[in-house]
Amino acid sequence: MVERAIDGDTVELADGRLVRYIGIDTPEVRRRVGGRWVHDPEPFGKEASAANRALVEGRRVRLEYDVQTHDRFGRLLAYVYVSDEDGERMVNAELVREGFAQLLTIPPNVRYAGQFRALAAQARRDGRGFWRKPQAER
Repeated sequence: MVERAIDGDTVELADGRLVRYIGIDTPEVRRRVGGRWVHDPEPFGKEASAANRALVEGRRVRLEYDVQTHDRFGRLLAYVYVSDEDGERMVNAELVREGFAQLLTIPPNVRYAGQFRALAAQARRDGRGFWRKPQAER
């Protein structure tokens, strides 16, 4: 069960474990200054976090691991799935599809890199998420 979305690509589970989504990267909403975290969102960081929150917060998820299961910060690395009336969806892919995440391939965890690359290209072509054109250009 997801307790909370930390940002666009990291969640905290009900048992306290942190899960970092494999294969994607979203804009940050906070950064470390000295010994503390400060709220300083990058462009579309709030939107990416909100999209992640809407997909997973308070919901039961299934984790799929790749070759490496943890990052250097001790977080679990996973492809995260949620189920709804339409079936099971991979959150990592959904965030890319909606234009709130970019491909971030870090070998050896590359199982869905091709899929994410295609979804990112389509989001860009369709002008979704952070690929949206400003109002003046529409």
